[in-house]
Amino acid sequence: MTKVSIVGAGYVGAATAFAMVLRGTCSELVLVDKNEAKARAEAADISHATPISHATRVSAGSYADLSGAHLVVLTAGANQRPGESRLELLARNAAVFREMVPQVLGAAPEATLLIATNPVDVMTQLSAQLAGPERAARVFGSGTVLDTARLRALIAAQANVDPQHVHGYVLGEHGDSEVVAWSGVTIAGLGLEKFMDAAHKPWNAEVQAQTEHAVRHAAAEIIAVKGMTAYGIGAALARITEAVLRDRRSVLTVSAVHGRYGAALSLPRVVGGAGLLETLTLPLSAAEEAALERSAQVLREAGQQVL
Repeated sequence: MTKVSIVGAGYVGAATAFAMVLRGTCSELVLVDKNEAKARAEAADISHATPISHATRVSAGSYADLSGAHLVVLTAGANQRPGESRLELLARNAAVFREMVPQVLGAAPEATLLIATNPVDVMTQLSAQLAGPERAARVFGSGTVLDTARLRALIAAQANVDPQHVHGYVLGEHGDSEVVAWSGVTIAGLGLEKFMDAAHKPWNAEVQAQTEHAVRHAAAEIIAVKGMTAYGIGAALARITEAVLRDRRSVLTVSAVHGRYGAALSLPRVVGGAGLLETLTLPLSAAEEAALERSAQVLREAGQQVL
């Protein structure tokens, strides 16, 4: 039996729970929220999908009900407002985490913590501090897993191929300073430009810049219209959770504290049953290395406010 708990039954928490049920991520799922009625309603609604998806036991509960969870997803916190950057959420959500993380660890001391609350990199670093160094491998954030998925989807659309055959990463901050590692993007083993040329598809500096802009500003554009994003991140969190529960050793750009950069940020990491198993080093161009350092500096400066 695999048990997962989600703390925060708002838009992202509910979308994550729904994605997990549709994908059959776990056998038991518990929603916890300060608004207990909301958690119960979301759990009931999602449970009604189980007869036509996967037989996941879905319920609502309190912190005490986190006991026995293999993994706890933290989505609780203030929502990002239209026009507000992820880093502007920092002070509000840091206060939430200082109260929440000790309670989660007290109820589920063996669980892996997966952080989704924005700004996710600083929240991940704060959670790691609160959890202590002995749990370093088991505290990480969703990072740029969704940004990377967006990149792959946009390139696939341009190339007219299955996005699962597009490989490439977005690194650094999950936010405005994130870095698209263009030098390492491949399709079916070919470098991006070589594939596009062979497939007679348009690709140049302008198309690349447009694609990067779309990746970087996707969330802001969605939030400006509908007030939040939930489905993409919900699916990403389900995917990360499965890497842990099923010991898949998946390479995912989750966020974790990295000594060289002095902050939590996203790099390709091997994720499995024991949490973070390895951080991979990509052969970046000089410009990409410099951009990644600038992104780390943004996060170090943001972290000084709360760490």
